[in-house]
Amino acid sequence: MKCRHRGSGSPQASNPSACTREVIRMNGTLRVPRSRGAVSGVALILLGAWGALIPFVGPYFHYAYTPDTGWSYTSGRFWLEILPGAGALLGGVIVLASSYRPVALFGAWLAALSGGWFAVGSVLGPTWTGAGVTAGSPVGGTLLRAVEQLGFFTGLGIAIVFFATLSLGRLSVVSVRDTKLAAKAKSAGPAEEKPAEAKAPRLGIRFARLLGRPAARTEEPAGERVDSAAR
Repeated sequence: MKCRHRGSGSPQASNPSACTREVIRMNGTLRVPRSRGAVSGVALILLGAWGALIPFVGPYFHYAYTPDTGWSYTSGRFWLEILPGAGALLGGVIVLASSYRPVALFGAWLAALSGGWFAVGSVLGPTWTGAGVTAGSPVGGTLLRAVEQLGFFTGLGIAIVFFATLSLGRLSVVSVRDTKLAAKAKSAGPAEEKPAEAKAPRLGIRFARLLGRPAARTEEPAGERVDSAAR
């Protein structure tokens, strides 16, 4: 904060509430309504769940890669489907639930990277010789194999990247609504501090009475002391 480096004679140093208002303004622009990423967050959650679960339940509908048996686990499925699917799902949850702009942006980037890995992982995975990272072979006819390639990897990855990029664009822009909310929080900040300062002496007096001690008298203004002496 700039107000920390000001001299003792500066207006902000003599008025601590100026620093408070600046913090409120900056914090207000870092916050976004949760509705900003609602649609994209839900879409990322559904697509991530699809990508992580389809290799296990797809064989029941004759929509699978080898091994085409339900709930068959392989290291290739972990690296190429389960891991990116979990990343997209987690990114969608963060985008949907977070109202803090940097955290929501992190969730969108996580989903985008997961979608990118869905799109290219099935191509790059087999190049890791000796690692056993392979998606297997699609089953069925020519048309069905093309649909499986799209639904398991390429098309799924492109869809996840699309919604993640949509979230990144919406979350990166400070809209007029965000500015108004930040200005409202800035104007409401100092007003909320005054009642707390006014209640402090009363709380001290009540606490002293509970302990059975005489409460310290607050010093009266000079004008009131003159009026009381005249009476």
